[in-house]
Amino acid sequence: MSGMNIIIPMAGMGKRMRPHTLTVPKPLLPIAGKPIVQRLVEDIAAVCKEPINEVAFIIGDFGTAIEMQLLQIAESVGAKGRIYFQDEALGTAHAVMCATPALTGEVIVAFADTLFKAEFELDKTADGTIWVHKVSNPNQFGVVKLDADNNITDFIEKPTEFISDLAIIGIYYFKDGDNLLEEIQYLIDNDIKEKGEYQLTNALENMKNKGLIFKAGEVEEWLDCGNKDATVLTNQRILEIKRAEFNNDASQFSNGTQIIEPCYIGKDVEIDNCVVGPYVSVGNGTKLKNSKITNSIIQNNCAIENATFTNSMIGNHVVLNGESKEFSIGDYSTLN
Repeated sequence: MSGMNIIIPMAGMGKRMRPHTLTVPKPLLPIAGKPIVQRLVEDIAAVCKEPINEVAFIIGDFGTAIEMQLLQIAESVGAKGRIYFQDEALGTAHAVMCATPALTGEVIVAFADTLFKAEFELDKTADGTIWVHKVSNPNQFGVVKLDADNNITDFIEKPTEFISDLAIIGIYYFKDGDNLLEEIQYLIDNDIKEKGEYQLTNALENMKNKGLIFKAGEVEEWLDCGNKDATVLTNQRILEIKRAEFNNDASQFSNGTQIIEPCYIGKDVEIDNCVVGPYVSVGNGTKLKNSKITNSIIQNNCAIENATFTNSMIGNHVVLNGESKEFSIGDYSTLN
C-alpha cells in the first residue's frame, strides 16, 4: 500500500513548560491558534506530498478528551489516527517501538516539541532522511557528520568536542519501517543503552554500519517549543511565516482598538480600547480591556484588564487586572 505512516512520540508532559503543562501536554499548547502537534502533522503532510495512511500518537495517560483531539488532528490530514501508550520513559527508541504496528513501509518519526520551516522534497533514493539544522551549541544535541555526497557518516549524541554543528531536529524519514523496528528490537533485546536510555541514534548508527544510506535534509528554520521563551518566539515566527492565514478586522472591536499584524484572534473574542500586536495569539472567548500586549500567547476564556506585557504566556481562564511585567501564568490563575 502506498502512502506514509507518521509516528509522533509525545509521552512526556513537558516539565520545562510548567505551569502550562500541568493541565495540557506540551504538544497540545496552541501556537497561532493551533496545537503544536497539529501544525507539525500538517507541515509534514505538506513536505511528504503523498497520502498519509496513519498518524500514530504515542502518549502517556492524557485522558479521553485529549485522545479524541489527537484522532481529529489525524483526520484533518486525511489519515487514520491511532493512540499508543508509553508507560515509562525509556528513551527515544523505546518510545518509537511503542507504535510497533505503524513501523512498516514508509515511516516518518517526528518528536512533537519541534516545528520547522522547510522547502525540500523527500529524497526517496536513500534509505532514510534525517532532518537537521545548523546550531551554535552542538554539545546539547545529537549531531550528524556528512561526506561530500551529503551522506551521513556518523551520528553522535551530545558531543563533548566539536565534531559537527548539524543538529538532529527530531524528524526522521525511513523508507522501510520494518528495518527500523528490527534495529530497535536489537537494542532492547541486548539492553544497549546510552545515558540510561534506548536511543534512536544507536539504532541509526547500526543501520548505517550495515550499509544503509542516510541523507541529511536541512530545514531553513527549526522552531523549538522547549520552554516559555522559545514557545513565544515560535509563535512569533509562525505568525510571520504563515501571515497569509491571519486576517483581522480591528473595526469589529471597540473604542479605537488597534491590531498590529500579524496576530491570531480566536472566536468570540472581545477587545476594548487595546493595542494588540505584533505577534500576539488570543484564544477563543477571551476578553481584553484597556491593555497593551505584544509578542505573547493568551489562551482561551481569559479576562485581562489594565495590563501591559510582552514575551508572555497566559493559560486558560486566567483573570489578570492592572499588572505590567513578563508573565508565564498557568490555567485558572487570578492576579489582581
